[in-house]
Amino acid sequence: MALAVCLLFDPRTDRLIRELWARLEQRGIRTLESHTHGRHLPHLSYAVLLEWDVGLVRTVMEDLPDKGGFEVSFQGTVAFPRGRAALAPAVPADVAARQEAVAAAVIEAGAVLHRHYGSGRWVPHVSLATRATGASLAIVVKEVADILPLTGTVNRAALVDSSTGQTWPLPGVP
Repeated sequence: MALAVCLLFDPRTDRLIRELWARLEQRGIRTLESHTHGRHLPHLSYAVLLEWDVGLVRTVMEDLPDKGGFEVSFQGTVAFPRGRAALAPAVPADVAARQEAVAAAVIEAGAVLHRHYGSGRWVPHVSLATRATGASLAIVVKEVADILPLTGTVNRAALVDSSTGQTWPLPGVP
């Protein structure tokens, strides 16, 4: 599958996203709550890697400066191809520069970066549904609209293996 450099949320934001996942699941829409191994964390990915050496990636991530946590403001829903639906957050201006630094660092470590995380291609999002099309997409949009406005806090970061759910906490937030 993939290794991701993930931004993780404070307990309140994590709980609110998990509650949204649960409401969607109750409506018959598959979310990260039930996807694959079921150990997914609410997250915002800086980078998704297709090939990697976890030791080298950990080293370059630990060498990046801790820029600290930040607040996000969720503005709505974004729909991606193949039925992927996500929360669309507005992020502080420097977060795009942080993401580019992370992408450059993992490439420097020899990792193969997914094309959607390359320079100028990153779309910040927090995954919700894995296969929402047609009528189910309308349900996702309504459920998201019902909880807006919503602010959240990124307060930590980790490497996450999406195939197993294994997590390696990072010492700061790059």
